[in-house]
Formats: sequence, structure tokens, C-alpha cells
Amino acid sequence: MRLYLASTSPARLATLRAVGIEPVPVPSHVDEDAVAAAAGPQDPDEFVTHLARAKAEAVAERLVDEGGLDGLVLGGDSAFEIDGVVHGKPHLPETARERWRAQRGRSGVLHSGHWLIDARGGLLGRAVGGATSSVVHFASDITDEEIDAYIATGEPLEVAGAFTIDSKGAGFIDRIEGDPHTVVGLSVPYLRTLVRSLGVEWTDLWNR
Repeated sequence: MRLYLASTSPARLATLRAVGIEPVPVPSHVDEDAVAAAAGPQDPDEFVTHLARAKAEAVAERLVDEGGLDGLVLGGDSAFEIDGVVHGKPHLPETARERWRAQRGRSGVLHSGHWLIDARGGLLGRAVGGATSSVVHFASDITDEEIDAYIATGEPLEVAGAFTIDSKGAGFIDRIEGDPHTVVGLSVPYLRTLVRSLGVEWTDLWNR
């Protein structure tokens, strides 16, 4: 059973590999800002699920047209919420720096959306999805120098909330409430639930 990953996220790819799944990564080429703008105001869970769905559908439709699809297609997206404001990827060093200075010593919620399409036999079938969330508590003693050094690595610029828990950013996180995989961008237990709801055994995806 093949799992097509409609994402170029190294963290999602590493997470799947760690649990025994070697997916087929396929970039979605979705304009996330345009999709979000077209959707209008949404709560964080709706927002990340909507983007995850857009990515999965873009990849599934493209692969069906090319005649090279047989398996399940997974899309994912993440966003970080603090003080009621939802943040995606900062992209710019100054934006990442501003966010880190505001969130150190505080807590926020990382939301991850999932969308799974049954495309066995090259036909688009049922699709299921939803979002999971976990609370992230940041250390209070993070210095400006540490923030600058972290930003200089480039790591926080292309991840939701400007932080990771599976790489250099891990030392700045005091604790996680909830599924830590959600913070990485892909809830493994929730993915298992989605896979089984499509009538596929989770263990059938193990190919490593």
C-alpha cells in the first residue's frame, strides 16, 4: 500500500519514516496564501484542515491525470496560535525574531491539519480529515543572543510558529501537552485513525 505525501516538509517525511512508512513525497505547489484568502475567516482547526485538503486534492488530481496514482494521498498543514492570533511560517528573520521575543516564557497551541484521500486503483474515492492540537510551553530564560543564533540557522523561518521540537529548537521548549507528533506537523495516532476509517489496515502501510 503506497502513501503519497502531498508535502515537502522534512519533518513530516522523517516522522513517517520513523514509524515504518516510506511515503512517496509529491509537492502540491498550492499557493497557501491564496487558498487561505479565498476561504475567508476560519478558526485554527478549520484553517489547517482546509489547507491540508487543498494540498491533498491538488496532488491526487494531478497524479490521476498522469495515470500514476494507486494508494492513499495525505495532505498536511500546521499553524501556531498564541493570544488568539494564528501564525504560519515567518519566512523573514525579523518576523521570526519578533515572534520569539513575544512567545518566550509563554504558551501557545500548535494546530495540525490532515486530509487523506483514498485513491486506490487510480480512482478518487472517499476522503477524511480533521485537525489535532497540542499546547507548547516555551522556556522563560531564552536570551536574545540565543534567539539570534537560532534564527541565523534558518531553521525557524519555514516552520509554523518559528520553532521545532525535533531539531535545534527542542532546547527552548519546556514541555508539550498533547501528542508531540502534532507539533512536528503530523499526528501519527490520528493518521492511523483516518487510515483505518478508509478500510485500510495501518500495518499495511509499513514498508521500511
